[in-house]
Amino acid sequence: MRSKWSFFNPSQVKPEGWLLRQLEIQAEGLSGNLDKCWRDVRDSAWIGGDAEGWERVPYWLDGFIPLAYLLGNEDMIARAKKYIDAIISYQKESGWICPCAEENIPTYDTWAVQLISKVLVVYYDCSGDDRIPEVLYRVMKNYYDLLKSETVKLFDWGKYRWFEAFIAIKFLKERYSEPWLDSLAELLRAQGTDYTELTSLWKRPLCKWTYDTHIVNLVMMLKYEALVCDVLGEEYTDKAEMLHTLLAAYNGTPVGLYTGDECLSGLSPVQGTELCAVVEQMYSYELLYAETGDAKWAERLEVLAFNALPATISDDMWAHQYLQMSNQIACRKLPGRPHFGSNNSEAHIFGLEPNFGCCTANFNQGWPKLALSAFMYSGDTVLSAVPIPSSIKTESFSVTLKTDYPFKNRLEYSVSTDKDITLEVRIPSFAKELRVNGAEVSVREKLSMKLKAGTGGRIVIEFKTVPVLIDRPHDLKAVKCGSLVFSLPIAYEKNALEYEKKGVLRKAPYCDYEYIPTSDWQFGYASPFFEVEERSVGEVPFSSEKPPVVLKARVAPIVWGLLPGYETVAAMTPESRTPIGEEKTIELYPYGCAKLRMTEIPLV
Repeated sequence: MRSKWSFFNPSQVKPEGWLLRQLEIQAEGLSGNLDKCWRDVRDSAWIGGDAEGWERVPYWLDGFIPLAYLLGNEDMIARAKKYIDAIISYQKESGWICPCAEENIPTYDTWAVQLISKVLVVYYDCSGDDRIPEVLYRVMKNYYDLLKSETVKLFDWGKYRWFEAFIAIKFLKERYSEPWLDSLAELLRAQGTDYTELTSLWKRPLCKWTYDTHIVNLVMMLKYEALVCDVLGEEYTDKAEMLHTLLAAYNGTPVGLYTGDECLSGLSPVQGTELCAVVEQMYSYELLYAETGDAKWAERLEVLAFNALPATISDDMWAHQYLQMSNQIACRKLPGRPHFGSNNSEAHIFGLEPNFGCCTANFNQGWPKLALSAFMYSGDTVLSAVPIPSSIKTESFSVTLKTDYPFKNRLEYSVSTDKDITLEVRIPSFAKELRVNGAEVSVREKLSMKLKAGTGGRIVIEFKTVPVLIDRPHDLKAVKCGSLVFSLPIAYEKNALEYEKKGVLRKAPYCDYEYIPTSDWQFGYASPFFEVEERSVGEVPFSSEKPPVVLKARVAPIVWGLLPGYETVAAMTPESRTPIGEEKTIELYPYGCAKLRMTEIPLV
């Protein structure tokens, strides 16, 4: 029915090359230091403090734990254990684990139960801590008892994210064959939101905050059928494709996101998308590919990971945006009423906690979980699912991928095995002139190579990608080459904003930053042809100053104009598409490198 792939144990995964450097930067930045500088993690109620005791510590641990283990960073591993130890120590005899007084449980949004249960699975996968299965058993059995007795009911976030608990249910079903686990799954589904009943709301977004159109709920939702079918053994019908197609048609962006600032926001290139949505959509695609084996999810994952994720985080990963825009000419506080659907005037500036702190804690799952998705397996078949530099080592075989992909299209595999295995490599649909060890082969979705015990060797796969213009709404265009989307970069200066808020002194490097444009941005493409120029990958892989690949493009100046009422937001469409000056050649940067950018512009 479905092609199911499994993730390797984190202890078997080692990031290499630019991916290793990306994780190191993350550990040196905000993700690796939140427990030192941010009160909501440092003094959280989850560990006995008096700060936030709901989603922020679990969100942070969800990325911090795999980051620590992928890097083998003993200090970070010890700090993760300190948090897990504290959380476990506060677990009640009943099994309840969240920092909430017993009398308040009926009014406590149990999204936190679903989230911490997922984090405990992540911690077990990374650490092998033999306490976790029993702790998690008690958490979920208590959850079942509370739901069955109607002491608690799903509402608010828990009602819209009910399927997240299925990750823990699956974990427990692999260890305990007890009927209540399926009953819990059925209870959650019965009380949870059925998103197929909400699709009419996605076609005409309103400037109104609602759970029904909340962007993070929707990107999480994409994986719900796959999780349900996995746990309950039901037939998978690919509802995710139908839901994705509808969301993209009415709210899509060039980098595979849906606009959501904070709820669905339509097709304007100056509406935003919340960073939590980026990493949760990536996670949905990772699970969808593992559960279905359908290559479209892995290819869509690449587009998100190589464009949307790095674009919305500063080069040193000490600052992030709450919202990113496709056409983003400045990141400055907006005067008066912001043009975003339901976010404030600073949601798109870079900083510690712009607009709301969920993304501060949650964004750090993006790169580590992508690293854990690079290779997958089924039986004796090893799959290179996302071709990023990394290696897998087990007791019987090892596979290392050396590559600068997506900046260069060369994949070099080194394999050593003590048993018969099959190595499969997913080939992107856009790959042209595919060669294996120098010999041209026909392009197909997957290459399969059988390797005998006691053998090893080197396999080099090369292909070409061609820059193309893709159509966008309002007769605008975006440029794509392979999985990379390219933008017209806008030079900028940073304005640091240091101040104290909510008990945190925001000081460099974890203060807020406005990005002020210093170059022109009002252009249209003068030619549909582009020239690729590859460069070396530097210390910052997605550098905003030294991108590892650029496109040479011909452009002409036009009158674009500003969104009425704003001085730092581009108009949705240009005032005129008629060139007002001489053509010139410029460099387009990868979207993920261009912090200020114009991505959707006309062909004039």
